[in-house]
Amino acid sequence: VTLESYGDILDLSNYEELYDYGDLVPKIEVGTLAPRPKDPKTLPELAETTAGTPKLQPPSSAGPVSPAPIPRQGLPSCLLCLCLGSSVYCDDAGLEQIPALPPDTAYLYARFNRIGAVRASDFRGLEKLKRIDLSSNSISWVDAEAFRGLPSLQELLLPENLLTALPELPRGLVRLDAHLNRIPSAGLRPEAFRDLKQLQFLHLSDNQLDFIPVPLPESLRSLHLQNNNIQMMHEDTFCDSQEQGQIRRALEDIRLDGNPINLSLFPNAFSCLPRLPTGRFS
Repeated sequence: VTLESYGDILDLSNYEELYDYGDLVPKIEVGTLAPRPKDPKTLPELAETTAGTPKLQPPSSAGPVSPAPIPRQGLPSCLLCLCLGSSVYCDDAGLEQIPALPPDTAYLYARFNRIGAVRASDFRGLEKLKRIDLSSNSISWVDAEAFRGLPSLQELLLPENLLTALPELPRGLVRLDAHLNRIPSAGLRPEAFRDLKQLQFLHLSDNQLDFIPVPLPESLRSLHLQNNNIQMMHEDTFCDSQEQGQIRRALEDIRLDGNPINLSLFPNAFSCLPRLPTGRFS
């Protein structure tokens, strides 16, 4: 499944409930192992030992040989978690903070732990990191610069935590899920999503938002804001009132149910959308 084909095979209305391992575990290619030589002359020591009784080497006076040192690169996380290729799996590992990650980490899964904060140094230098999944922790604070220096980050999953604010977000983000937190509108930076030109999935349901965070990028396909405290909407929330005949085809999934807003009071706000938002119209 690629990021470009999400909407073609998944039900966007239930997308926030999917947390699968979407990374690619490196495959072993057939034929990459060197063939064993058929001519025993190419292995003289082997030929000698197979022809007769193996010769025993005299014991060394230097004492026992110490094992080779274990490389420290990625050691903390790969002892606590499972490291496979560029993926680090730390689900339900009792973590209270994010461990030091190998520099080539592309996918991190650290769900169902007791992580309480994300520091600026936790992901520093991880330029290959594409997905961070910190679902179901106890995160109440994220440093403002924690994700800023991640040029490859496409998916940031922070649902079911204790967040009251979102940090700065990298511009290449495609999916942001922070549902079931405690984020009020004051916890969002002004025009927080305007420059995220590749953002397709924005899920902030079950928070404490008072209004829809505008402007929303044209790339957005799915917006989940159900079960907040949204009461008002401007006619330019989704559509540009100055642009006649505008059709915003990408934004096809809007959830506003569970808010104290009567959507029928703002008919001009939906004129450019391919379908009406889900919510109360009476």
